[in-house]
Amino acid sequence: MKLLTILLLLVLDLSISVSASEINLLVNDEARESDKIYRALHHDDAVSFFVNLKIPSRDDSISVALYRNEEEGRGRKYFEISANGHKGRVTIKITSEDRREMLTNVFRDIWIADHKWHTILLHFKLLRSNVARVSLLVDCVENGHQEINPWLPGNQENNTLSPLIKIGKKGRNNVQSHVKQAIMIPGKSLAFLRRNYVSVCSQADRPETAESSLFNMINKYEPVSELLVQLSDLTSVLQDIHKVMKDQVVESRTLRNTISNCAICGTRDSYNDMKNNVKVTCSENPCQDNVDCTDTVDGFVCGECPAGYHGNGTVCEDVDECDTIQPCSLVTSCVNTAGGYFCTPCPRGYVESNTTIRNFVKQTCTDIDECAISNGECVKNSVCINEEGSYSCGDCIGGYEGNQTVGCQELRLCSDGGINPCSDDADCDVTGTNRDYKCTCHVGFAGSGYFCGNDSDQDGLPDEKLPCHEKSCLKDNCPFVPNSGQEDSDNDGIGDACDGDADNDDVTNMEDNCVLVPNADQQNSDSDSHGDACDNCPNVKNSKQLDQDTNGVGDVCDDDIDGDGIPNTSDNCDYTPNHDQGDMDNDGVGDACDNCPSQSNAMQIDTDNDLVGDVCDDDADVDGDGRQNSVDNCPYVINSAQLDTDNDGVGDACDEDDDNDGIPDYGITTTGDNCRLVFNPEQTDTNENGIGDVCENDRDGDKVHDWKDACPENVQVATTDFRTYQSVILDPRGDAQIDPNWVVLNKGREIVQTQNSDPGLAIGYDSFDGVDFSGTFFVNTATDDDYAGFIFSYQSSSRFYVVTWKQTEQTYWQATPFRAVAKPGLQLKAVHSTKGPGERMRNALWHYMDTAGEVTVLWSDPIEQGWKDRTSYRWELQHRPHVGYIRIKFFEHSTLIADTGTILDNTVKGGRLGCFCFSQENVIWSNLQYRCNDTLPQDVHQEPSPET
Repeated sequence: MKLLTILLLLVLDLSISVSASEINLLVNDEARESDKIYRALHHDDAVSFFVNLKIPSRDDSISVALYRNEEEGRGRKYFEISANGHKGRVTIKITSEDRREMLTNVFRDIWIADHKWHTILLHFKLLRSNVARVSLLVDCVENGHQEINPWLPGNQENNTLSPLIKIGKKGRNNVQSHVKQAIMIPGKSLAFLRRNYVSVCSQADRPETAESSLFNMINKYEPVSELLVQLSDLTSVLQDIHKVMKDQVVESRTLRNTISNCAICGTRDSYNDMKNNVKVTCSENPCQDNVDCTDTVDGFVCGECPAGYHGNGTVCEDVDECDTIQPCSLVTSCVNTAGGYFCTPCPRGYVESNTTIRNFVKQTCTDIDECAISNGECVKNSVCINEEGSYSCGDCIGGYEGNQTVGCQELRLCSDGGINPCSDDADCDVTGTNRDYKCTCHVGFAGSGYFCGNDSDQDGLPDEKLPCHEKSCLKDNCPFVPNSGQEDSDNDGIGDACDGDADNDDVTNMEDNCVLVPNADQQNSDSDSHGDACDNCPNVKNSKQLDQDTNGVGDVCDDDIDGDGIPNTSDNCDYTPNHDQGDMDNDGVGDACDNCPSQSNAMQIDTDNDLVGDVCDDDADVDGDGRQNSVDNCPYVINSAQLDTDNDGVGDACDEDDDNDGIPDYGITTTGDNCRLVFNPEQTDTNENGIGDVCENDRDGDKVHDWKDACPENVQVATTDFRTYQSVILDPRGDAQIDPNWVVLNKGREIVQTQNSDPGLAIGYDSFDGVDFSGTFFVNTATDDDYAGFIFSYQSSSRFYVVTWKQTEQTYWQATPFRAVAKPGLQLKAVHSTKGPGERMRNALWHYMDTAGEVTVLWSDPIEQGWKDRTSYRWELQHRPHVGYIRIKFFEHSTLIADTGTILDNTVKGGRLGCFCFSQENVIWSNLQYRCNDTLPQDVHQEPSPET
């Protein structure tokens, strides 16, 4: 004991010199010593901040800041240390050299928002001029080092600094209830601080008592002997016993007071006796630690328990957040702590993210798709299967053989008698001259061809993700509504086509005036049914939202509709870019958009909608390909496409040298041009396969591989695209219904018609001779039963083929000019109208039988099956106009439900493609595909189907 006394005296003596160098930021007199604070930051080679704090769960942070006093009494933040418990960060901010911004250093994963006392020690060591090294110790544990560059700038003219300590986002008066100590220590080494300051962390969460104050005073200064360590342990045990006894006394008094209060329920005398009892007051600390206590006439009243606890204030018990709010991921463990909780880290194979929900943090562990990174380290050309938290390697992909040990080697594709690499639900097609092959999934399936999965809505995307990397292998975000473009405006994983609130603005699509753009306010300045947020002319009514140059400004309010740099007021082709403004017939309409460029016709009237103006349209067409003789580049050869590769005015169909390279296309004594459509007078053929090098696997030289090219021998057409189309109204004079409204999606490969309308067509501008045309038909409603279908060989609004499909039998409600009756089922009709669009054509299209001078029915489905609501159907058309061959197949999923068989008809010999609707709203034509093809099918000579 004598030795202990000597040690105490020695420590107290040491404190006289050591404590003099400290600056206690909680004591006003010391905190006002701005010169001393300034010197500590700039004149010593080291400075430290020691803070003993407790962050309540309900607050964001505790910060210690130094402010520089500037002119007019204003203060600018100069230096700040903040501890953010919820984000688990300790942040250091210092002013920049120009004092215009604060530079930030952050220590992460410092989780101390648990309503307990913690110690933070930050040690700043000046390494060289303007560069400092900061070390962080939390509760005696080192948490890393960082370099600060630049260090705080000096200022000899104004070194007036004042501290400010804040709790949460606003300063509070009860700082000392959350900060026990805030000390600035200049000039001491990190080793000294470790020995003399961080030892108090072992007592950080205990109340400040006479004993603990003595202990802190002893431990605060060196030297610290083994005896003091033993004394520390003894003091700790005594404090624990003291706290337990204190809690028991409080609980006993509370119980006694409760029993006394029950006397109120008895006689008046009992109540008077109770009044003489001695009441417990706040001075006796009856409330739980860290709970406010208020004295009243009836005795003490305890406040609410701290965050993370529940009870009456006298007794507060820890809330088990792990059980009540379940904040942790299912693949981690939740550990309940006093006043809080923590989640164990996400296991390997997961990435962690945290989301604040109400007033707690929800941990999320998201599976890492290892297969998306270098195929998950599986061998090249093998299947990688992502699993929760892991992955596994499978077999070689289609077209390859081997295993994970020897690797996967490519098979010889589609060789005679060899292994077919395609899926069982796919066809293997030979393409190109180098025996290139591609696998095509069957109708009702989608994928890469090597892998094919069920495709319920037949939009080209499988219902579930396939183990391949092509876009066609991704999971359909609307598996039961065709949406080949997979549009998803709000990125919620549900496609717009099947999302009841596609833009996620809490306004349903049925009520939303901007279905694809969030606009909860639904503001609509021009009242045209399109909200301002999605209206390309928000102050001018334009219900169709046309935008010719796709610049985001609608045509009705665009000063330059075609975007050719010439204002509309001066442009002789408002809707067609033409910088030269050529106008050979001087009719005010530029040649680029003039339907009779050599004959004046300012009104541009085109009655039959064949893109040739009436003043020069004589309809003389010897070969019947829809191109009148005066403009046909092969007037005696069917060539509706009018392809002219060398632009010599002679169409390829009748040009003996299509590419004008001096080599005849088809020689009499030689094999002819080995690249018929690509200029190559040298005729170089390295591999001697009869195909010139310059057109090997790219016959038209458009840089698109033949098997990907929609028209391998037409440089003008490479992909299916209906983004530009001609809208044709087939009853322009009748007022029975409104005109159709066409919406084009997926880069022109999907069309939607939204109105219950008069008969109308949407016709693409690409023209075809032989063609294969396929698509998916879907009626996205259950409230109507009328006509929809598709068009091929469109030459004019009087001449085309149309496939129509009606759901139920119905008589048209306009009996003029004749009574028209529709039967359910599919029909193929040849339109050859003598008078063109009008009420008679309208009724003829509705009627199920021939109409003289208007329509001939070429085929009808004998079982008269109507289309079903919200059901996907796939059609496949083959048309070879030079022999009149037509065949169409219809599928429901993979089941063939109708087949026209071979039909031979020469009514229309080639033309354009499109969609047809009549009085039916919400029709979708999805996954549209066309391909030039003049090859005759094997069944071309079979017996034609009987007409019905």
